[in-house]
Order: sequence, then C-alpha cells, then structure tokens
Amino acid sequence: MHQHIKLDRDIEVAILTVSDTRDYNTDKGGQLIQTLLENENVNVKDDYYKIVKDNQQDIHEQLSTWLKQNDIDVIITTGGTGIAQRDVTIEVVRPLLDKEIEGFGEMFRYLSYTEDVGTRAILSRAIAGTHQDKLLFSLPGSTGAVKLAIDKLIKPELNHLVHELTK
Repeated sequence: MHQHIKLDRDIEVAILTVSDTRDYNTDKGGQLIQTLLENENVNVKDDYYKIVKDNQQDIHEQLSTWLKQNDIDVIITTGGTGIAQRDVTIEVVRPLLDKEIEGFGEMFRYLSYTEDVGTRAILSRAIAGTHQDKLLFSLPGSTGAVKLAIDKLIKPELNHLVHELTK
C-alpha cells in the first residue's frame, strides 16, 4: 500500500514563466500552476512568481537567485521547453541540476501522448530534478501540459519528494 506523506508545514513554491509575449495578465500557464496548487499545502509568495523573456541569461539570473533562497522548496518553470531556437529553458535548467529525475520527463511524455497531444509529445523536453534541497520542474507553456503535469505527476508526489530532500 502506497503511503501518502503529508508534511507538517506548507511547501514554498516559486513559479517562473518563460515567455517573450506573456505578461502578468495574459500568463495563463503561471496562473494555472498557482490555481492547481492552491488547495494543497502549498504557498506561492507574490515575490516568487515572475515572468522572464526566452533568454538564457534572464532565466539563469532568476533561477540562481531563487536557488539561494532558504525558504523555497520547489521551483516550477513553464515555457521554453520545445525545440524552437528560442526555447532555451532546458539548456539553463539542466546544468543546475544535481540529480535529474528522469522518470518525470518520461511519464510526462507518456501521459501527453496517451491523454493529450499524441505523437507531438516527442517535442516536449520537460524535465525535473534536484538542486541541493530544492526540486525543479520545467513544464511546457501550454495550459494543457501544465494541468497534466501538476495534476497527474507533481501534486500526487510533491509532499513525498520534498520530504525525501529535506529529511
């Protein structure tokens, strides 16, 4: 029987939207992450929701700042995970990871294939991993992809993953 771990504190989450076109009014992906997590034991402080351009330096600067913050458990990025020239989120995130959680990307693409986008799922480079005692998830920018990743993969395991990293 799978035991569900419930932490005795809120999980502090930071959300980074990577986009050349979205702003805080039109960023459906970043807003959806907040909405989907709000009924869990998750907290997203106002300071920990940002939008940056599809630019390696901007992404790296924001992630590096958050990785130094002691009060952040999880960073979720949305956008910039495809194969277009301007999709550079993975190029920034992967070198920051101490350990990649390969199963996340594999399961995400499998679920995307079976439940959502069919063979287009191969275009997604979504990844997850750890940096010291923090979790990083990099999700595509579409709301369908965000909903799938949060509801089917991240929410069911978030307490367990944070527990493993911080015990």
